[in-house]
Amino acid sequence: MTSPTPRLRLGFLTHVQGRGDDLARTYRNAQELFVVADQLGFDSGWVAQHHVPAGGGGLSSPWTFLAHAAARTTRIRLGTAITVLPLEDPVRLAEDVAVVDTLSGGRVELGVGSGYNDTEYAAFGQDVSRKRELTSEKLTVLRRALAGEEVRAPGFRVQPTPGDFTDRIWQGVFSSPGARHAADGGSNLLINRAAYGYDAPTDEVQRPWADAFLDAWDRPRRPRIGLSRFVFPAKDRRTALRQIGDDVHRAALRQAESGAFPKDLSLEEALRRFHSFHGHPDEITAALREEKVLPVATDLITQFNPAVPDHDAAIRALELIATEVAPALGWKPATVPDLAGA
Repeated sequence: MTSPTPRLRLGFLTHVQGRGDDLARTYRNAQELFVVADQLGFDSGWVAQHHVPAGGGGLSSPWTFLAHAAARTTRIRLGTAITVLPLEDPVRLAEDVAVVDTLSGGRVELGVGSGYNDTEYAAFGQDVSRKRELTSEKLTVLRRALAGEEVRAPGFRVQPTPGDFTDRIWQGVFSSPGARHAADGGSNLLINRAAYGYDAPTDEVQRPWADAFLDAWDRPRRPRIGLSRFVFPAKDRRTALRQIGDDVHRAALRQAESGAFPKDLSLEEALRRFHSFHGHPDEITAALREEKVLPVATDLITQFNPAVPDHDAAIRALELIATEVAPALGWKPATVPDLAGA
């Protein structure tokens, strides 16, 4: 029996980005964020898959990364937001997921989506115009494989035998129809940190997506909504902007080149378009209390992207999120490792 109000889960997402060409250092720093978040009581840590750096991150192979994170942590759940499913063989992906889940003691959360990068699709021999169709087709196979069913050949089942993924598969969507489609398939919902191509505030655009998902949900278990938000606390707004301002402005200008944002944006408008919560923890808490999607979210997934703050500043931001921001929103660290769907 579930409680009337589920405990808010707290997560963080890294796109595994650094400055310069030293990816080994970037990966080490990102791994350290998982260790710190584990110690701080975060419920989940997520990585984004990008096959080309222009996609906004430096991690092409998330499951090898998460296997390493599993060995360095004890309780935090480990997820992808997202794995670009059309570019994967779903049976091979199920094998990777099952191995990491086994190594981690059942701590995996699997987020999938269609991606968008033309170069990535071309590199993997896929047609980007079929991305939604490919996502649906491959998700069907992936679900069967993770359910321990025979796939593709008589008697063939994924090994190791997967755990129960009934409520551990998530889909990233960008519309109300997409949200209804996710609910129809029984996926949890992942909502991005910003709504591209809209002038209205991100949360005003995205709240109808969440509502459509909840309206379409017809499963006996509780629906889950993971809300990704750009959250960067510091001792004050000026300090925060010194760490994130230039990165955010450059990212917004790149988005303008593709038409997702208007051209010649100011920094303030860039921060608004990325739906940024930055500054003193009290300022951030007050702003998040006005956030229109958060009241229906079960998981708040914080991230610093598109900013690439210094490593020490990133660790300090995680500490402030876990000790000041999230507790003011009603979050409490789990006293024992949280079970999926609990």
